Amino acid sequence: MKVALAQIEIAGGSTERNVDRAVAAIEEAAADGADLVVLPELFNVGYFAFDSYAREAEGIEGETLTRIRRVADDCDVAVLAGSVVEDLEASADNGIAVPTSEGLANTAAFFDRDGRRRAVYRKHHLFGYDSAESRLLEPGQALPTVDFEGFTIGITTCYDLRFPELYRRLVERGATMALVPSAWPYPRVEHWKLFGRARAVENQLFVAAANGVGTFDDAELLGRSTVYDPWGTTLASAAEDPALVTATVDPERVERVREEFPALEDRRTD
Repeated sequence: MKVALAQIEIAGGSTERNVDRAVAAIEEAAADGADLVVLPELFNVGYFAFDSYAREAEGIEGETLTRIRRVADDCDVAVLAGSVVEDLEASADNGIAVPTSEGLANTAAFFDRDGRRRAVYRKHHLFGYDSAESRLLEPGQALPTVDFEGFTIGITTCYDLRFPELYRRLVERGATMALVPSAWPYPRVEHWKLFGRARAVENQLFVAAANGVGTFDDAELLGRSTVYDPWGTTLASAAEDPALVTATVDPERVERVREEFPALEDRRTD
C-alpha cells in the first residue's frame, strides 16, 4: 500500500484556501498512485485559530468533510480527513453518534475509496498547556479501527502521541498501523521525532504522522511529517516546507517483526 502524508500550508482565517490546498494534495497524491492520503490536524481552520473554532465548526456531514468525501470518491483514494472542528449538535441532528449532544470536538474522519465514511475519531487528549483547546472542545471516547488494504488502522491525533496507553489499546484491538494527523509546533522538534518513533517501536506497528506547516500569531507548525516502520526506521519524511510524503508499506512487515522479536507477547498485564 502506498500512503501519502499531505504536509500542506495551513493559515488562520483562510479556511477555503486551506481546504483547496488539501483537495489539491489529495488529487496529486492519487495521481501519483497513493492508496491512502492523510491530512493534518484541523487542516481547514488551523489549530491555533482558537477564535475561529465556534464560527467554523460544522457537523460530520458539513461542507468541508463532504468535499473531502467527494474528492476521495472521484480520485478512488482513501482519505483520513484529519481533522476539523466538529459541531456535535449538528452531527447529532443528523443521527451521528456523539459523546455529548452539545459543544465542539476535534474530529477526524476516514473515508474509503468510494467516499464512504468508515470511522470517526474524536481526539481523546486535549492540550491544555498554553492552548485553549481543552477549554473549547469536548474529548472523544471511541477508539475505532478500520480494515484497509490488509492493515488494521487506528487513528489518534497530535497530543495523543504523548500517551502510550492509547496505542496499547489500539494494539489490543489488532492495530498494525496508526495514523496521526497533527499540528505540532516549534520548539518541540525533538519531542515530535521521539514520540512517533517510540510509538512505532514499542507497539511494533507502522506510524504515519502528518503535520502541517504555517505560521499563526504566536505559533509556527514545524512540518517534518514522517512514516515509521515497526522497527522505528524512518521510511519517508519531510522538512519544514509544504510537501507530499509518500511511502510504500506492507502489512506482512508487521507480522515478520512481531514474529522475529515477540516483545508484545512478553507484556505483563497483571
